[in-house]
Amino acid sequence: MLSNLKIRTRYSLFLTMALTSSLGSYYSFAQNSEYVKEHFTKIDTLIPMRDGIKLYTVAYIPKDSSQVYPILFERTPYSARPYGTQAYPYRLGPNSTLMKSGYIFVIQDVRGRYMSEGHNLEVTPFIDNKTGKSMVDESSDTYDSIDFLLKMLKNNNGRVGLYGISYPGFYATASLPEAHPAIKAVSPQAPVTDEFIGDDVNHHGAFFLLDNFNFINYFGVPRTKPVENYGGQLTDTSYTDSYRFFLEMGSLKNSQSTRLFNHKSYIWDEYLAHDTYDLYWQARNIRPHLKNIKIPTLVVGGWFDAEDCFGALRTYEALEKQNKGNSNYLVMGPWTHGAWSSGNWNSFGPYQFGSNTSAYFQDSLETLFFNYYLKDQGVLELPEARVFETGSNRWRSFASWPPESIKPINFYLNNGAKRGSLINVPVSTSKSYKSYISDPANPVPYTGTIQRNRNNQYMLEDQRFLSDRKDVISWTSEILTADMVLSGPVQAEIYASTSGTDMDLIVKVIDVYPDSIDIKSNGIQRLVRAEVFRGKFRESFTNPTPFKKNKPELISFKLPDIQHRFINGHRLMIQIQSSWFPLVDRNPNQFIHIPQAEAKDFTKAEIRIWADQKRPSKIVFGKLD
Repeated sequence: MLSNLKIRTRYSLFLTMALTSSLGSYYSFAQNSEYVKEHFTKIDTLIPMRDGIKLYTVAYIPKDSSQVYPILFERTPYSARPYGTQAYPYRLGPNSTLMKSGYIFVIQDVRGRYMSEGHNLEVTPFIDNKTGKSMVDESSDTYDSIDFLLKMLKNNNGRVGLYGISYPGFYATASLPEAHPAIKAVSPQAPVTDEFIGDDVNHHGAFFLLDNFNFINYFGVPRTKPVENYGGQLTDTSYTDSYRFFLEMGSLKNSQSTRLFNHKSYIWDEYLAHDTYDLYWQARNIRPHLKNIKIPTLVVGGWFDAEDCFGALRTYEALEKQNKGNSNYLVMGPWTHGAWSSGNWNSFGPYQFGSNTSAYFQDSLETLFFNYYLKDQGVLELPEARVFETGSNRWRSFASWPPESIKPINFYLNNGAKRGSLINVPVSTSKSYKSYISDPANPVPYTGTIQRNRNNQYMLEDQRFLSDRKDVISWTSEILTADMVLSGPVQAEIYASTSGTDMDLIVKVIDVYPDSIDIKSNGIQRLVRAEVFRGKFRESFTNPTPFKKNKPELISFKLPDIQHRFINGHRLMIQIQSSWFPLVDRNPNQFIHIPQAEAKDFTKAEIRIWADQKRPSKIVFGKLD
């Protein structure tokens, strides 16, 4: 993430909305840059690591030397710019309030990126039991950097806090194992956490094509030495319709053509080489190493985060389960990726939140957290979990996450009804399924709009754009006679079969609006949550197995958590399909190494979704009374 005008996330360039909406925003940028220059002394330096590699680091020190200050530290692969002692950013730290609260701010190019020396590893694996100076990871680089900074910056108070969004969120998390004793507070925000199971690269083994292609196109540009600017992209892609572009590209193998990546990015090569949960991906899962953590943490995420919703929820979960009695807090708001750091976030798509949710987070949660633990300032009254409830547009506080008071509620797929229905008791029929043809040549689009980049609003999009597709099946509940709040985990347990040897399963949770006076909201099918599972991993992510023709098998997986109120008069809908293109790469319906599939390998398959006494397909929610 950049700590100046642009908030650069792992896959998207999210321009701070408050800075780009008007001419007045330009003057605000200029004024804030002058504020930083007037109140801070800037130092650009190289910090040596234990193996001799030097990391480019920029420190902003308050000019008022009459007191000591804690250090707020961000480590990033997206540049510590602006470089040079005469150039100043728009903002320091995670928010403007903290910038003016009395801190030393430090931002660092991580190993192998921009102006730092060394080689950059994709989500650097943590090394247990380091035995020599050559054994380095992000934890050791953070440790060495802090050791150097505490000696160099004479007016520090001996306390350090780390923060970051997305990839920098991972670096914040990675500071926790074998942490430097000066670290007193850490806030991983939308942190990259497990790139095979639920973050960024794959979800349950299904490759997220659109995001990764666009990301690697700029992030994967090679360098031979430290650079201030990588200078462009790997390939010129001037398309406007991503669905058409990737369909015409064909097999994932074709991304390595001379016209496209052509093995220019070692990270892209690694992505395609590792299509199971092998040691490569397992080593990049930070969660098993989050043990014996006593440092207070504030984990932040967004319900509409298309990149790392999983990362926020599962990082908090890992910290909570593996560290009893720790000070671990969770905030989940109505945000897209990193939107909580914007100047104003009072709406998203059709949702109006009734308040500036980003300002609330920055002033009432984030600032209080760091001030308390780094400056002994104020009284910390953060709840264990502070989450925004979609559907009712209000903040809720819980003593734990998931809330202890939730009770499991089952919604069984019932094929007996003409259009398919959801019921709360197991079905009694002896044999029942609904089927559709999954055709890789005509995959189901993830959005109803023509887009070049990912449509962020797909996570709450009206799903009626798919109403004419015969390869999408829905089951709908009766009309609710009272509000129903579904909270916490969502578990899909679907019995499915295929005429091929592999398949994808996309399960969607949808809020169906009633007919009303407002014709714009008549019958809207508002997406609440959706997730994909690559079927060959139903038994093991490390050792995939093919399907036997038309044999029903259980596919069981978790969707990211929710906190949603289904209003009286609405209905709950569950929708299933087998492609989500080009968000997810196409499954050829064959048990093969998909990154090397040829055009001839992509075949149609009949997918059957079973719902009977022997195979009771269902979705399990937590219901909040």
